[in-house]
Amino acid sequence: MELGGRGNLPALISFIMKKWFFFLPFILGLMACGQDNTDTENLFPELPSYFPDPVYPVDKFPVTQAGFDLGKKLFNDPILSVDQSIACSNCHVKAVAFVDPQHALSLGVNERHGIRNAPSIANMAFMKEFMWDGGVVHLDFVPPNAIENELEMDEKLAHVVAKLNRSSVYPAMFKNVFSGIDTITAPLMLKALSQYQLMLVSKASKYDKVRQGKDQFSADESKGYEIFKSKCAACHSEPLFTNQGYFNNGLDVVFPDLGRARITEDLGDLGKFKVPSLRNVALTAPYMHDARFKSLMEVLNHYSDGVKDSPTLAAPLKSGSQLGIALTLAEKQSLIAFLGTLTDHELISDPRF
Repeated sequence: MELGGRGNLPALISFIMKKWFFFLPFILGLMACGQDNTDTENLFPELPSYFPDPVYPVDKFPVTQAGFDLGKKLFNDPILSVDQSIACSNCHVKAVAFVDPQHALSLGVNERHGIRNAPSIANMAFMKEFMWDGGVVHLDFVPPNAIENELEMDEKLAHVVAKLNRSSVYPAMFKNVFSGIDTITAPLMLKALSQYQLMLVSKASKYDKVRQGKDQFSADESKGYEIFKSKCAACHSEPLFTNQGYFNNGLDVVFPDLGRARITEDLGDLGKFKVPSLRNVALTAPYMHDARFKSLMEVLNHYSDGVKDSPTLAAPLKSGSQLGIALTLAEKQSLIAFLGTLTDHELISDPRF
């Protein structure tokens, strides 16, 4: 399952735009799930001064302990899948920054292969759009992409809600989180899942400690950082290490996966995919939307020597007749050393998750 965007369903946002009248009650239900209450406890982490504000309105919908516990239980419960065999945590494993360490294309129910690699779901609180093609624009709407995808959980939201209402434990948990409710609904379930995901904030890597004056880069890491700022930072902007844009990075000339064009239906978006965050990138192999590269060195070799030209190729990857980014072997090694400083050991070892 891939909450971040491996799905084979038509993107939810495209469906919502075309069927807004169907989703209107659902959207209104989500809007009603919570209260403006500045006195409510809020577990959302304190952020470093250089971090952006979260996109998700955590001030309006604060993370509570009961909400987090409920979201965590749902995240780890295979009840979300049709045969109760697959949980969110099957494909978003904490020890490797919430990616799938076993499968390039994660397995859904009945061992069905998906079409995209499962990305990390850390720092989703700061993302404006989700999935590799940006097909969802709100964190609460991300889980249905996996739940209702026949290659992933192959279930229906209505069926999941019915199972939760029949459960011996979930009705009381939901009532504890959402006071005054008598019945579990899909908007409440999705809001609860967001409570867990919002807490997966990666902000305590060596890079962060250096920025806060608590540590220092090694000579090689420091050299890699300078190379990164010169040759990589335009797309992988600090501190999230993504500019959240969509680019064709020269993987193909013919595009078996249309990428962003699936959503926009614009030929100018062929082969464009969301720029992934590089936080914890040393842990999150394989790389690219289709998991074609097994190591960071393979990724850097692509950018130096493997970029393919096409009409939608990102402009920074083409200068006259020159394609890609000029990188020596020594520069690549230094870059990899710097990228290692983006690993957040505190996140992946946090017992709360």
